[in-house]
Amino acid sequence: MEKIQIISTCLIGATSNDESISYKNTPKVSKIEMTPWDLQLLLDTIQKGLIFHKPKRDENNIHKSSFIDHLKKSLCHTLHFFPPLVGRFSIVKNSDDDTVSFFITCNNAGVEFIHANTPKLTVFMILDSTHVPSIIHSLFPLINTRNFEGVTKPLFGVQITELVDGYFIGCTMNHTLVDGTCFWHFFNSWAEISRGHKIISKIPILERYFPEKIDVPIHLPMNLDDEKLFEKFEVPTLMERVFHLSKENIGRLKNKANNEMGINSISSFQAYLAHLWRCVTRCRKLDAGKEVIITIPIGARSRLNPPLPKGYFGNAIHGKQVKTSVGELLENGLGWVAMQINKMVVSQNSEEVVKIYKGWVENPVILKKGSVYEGNNRLLISSSPRYNIYDNDFGWGKPIGVRSGMANKRDGKITLFPGEKEGSVDIEVCILQETLEALENDQEFMEFVTKT
Repeated sequence: MEKIQIISTCLIGATSNDESISYKNTPKVSKIEMTPWDLQLLLDTIQKGLIFHKPKRDENNIHKSSFIDHLKKSLCHTLHFFPPLVGRFSIVKNSDDDTVSFFITCNNAGVEFIHANTPKLTVFMILDSTHVPSIIHSLFPLINTRNFEGVTKPLFGVQITELVDGYFIGCTMNHTLVDGTCFWHFFNSWAEISRGHKIISKIPILERYFPEKIDVPIHLPMNLDDEKLFEKFEVPTLMERVFHLSKENIGRLKNKANNEMGINSISSFQAYLAHLWRCVTRCRKLDAGKEVIITIPIGARSRLNPPLPKGYFGNAIHGKQVKTSVGELLENGLGWVAMQINKMVVSQNSEEVVKIYKGWVENPVILKKGSVYEGNNRLLISSSPRYNIYDNDFGWGKPIGVRSGMANKRDGKITLFPGEKEGSVDIEVCILQETLEALENDQEFMEFVTKT
């Protein structure tokens, strides 16, 4: 496969010198404290990117400047609304209890901007390939960066890669700074400014959520001189494939799950996750008594009472596990598995979310990649089919596909995206080669997969 050719690399900052843009109500802040949701310091960043056809000649003249210059300029103006993205992390060593505290300094130190080219890679090769081409991982900036490195490295990076017949806009954002909701909030805002909007539709709210009786900054029991913090985790050879589930097939799974249980409370999300969990587990050929775990992201924004404001720009999510044995998972059927997921999700009310939040403050657990990635008995769900991905028109048309980078990939990492057609879902599965091959030949699983 053709390698990526880097044309230029630079740091760019936020600017507010475009008279056509309204900067009214722009957030002004110099320092932001971090919450327990934010402090994922030893894990990787968020890497997501969009695929576009190349603009037609009459569309390419968005401004008098070149296409790349236009994207760079619109990025600078969008960053003015999101000061944390152009900042850096700062560290305070607390001598009284031998701990450290992190906070975000909004100093406009800049984001990384890369212009790249790959002369032989086409849109067709990305979207129509059975498996995700490994070159996709090179279409993102800040590769192999972990969150805590935001002290010296940019918290955000953009790579514009020219394909033969299209463009790939890959973004890497520090996960200690934001979650997926915020990632796409920024992407949506950049697209708005790029296509000529005077103001973004949703101004970010930078004030962090802290319940009563939570002292900030949070003191972390970390020794920054410990070399183990920097040790690399060796990921086995993995393969990726995007499976498409149509709206109709998702409906069939939901009906099947509810009918098996004689209820109507299992959601589409719970039904297709249960289906995936059962099929991947069967293809892994694990012993019946082995414990299996699925970790599902639980959003706090709408669960809190009162809910967080729209535009809350920071992490507001935690992972929650559902555990059972291989035997129970495979013998009890789709409805039973979906119901276990349903019970967990329903239990995550405001009281439970705050309890988990405060419990972490009392006993901070800094997750390491090894502890998150280990084992062949896990599925780790990330992203969401609810994100607004296909409306990201930068001025020459909507995206035609979405892919993720290698950050936080492991055996059993599942990334969910909305499908291009309303109501459909794309499931990006990252697993061992032998498991993927078995899944592709699993009749029960492939019955509900739709060719795009």
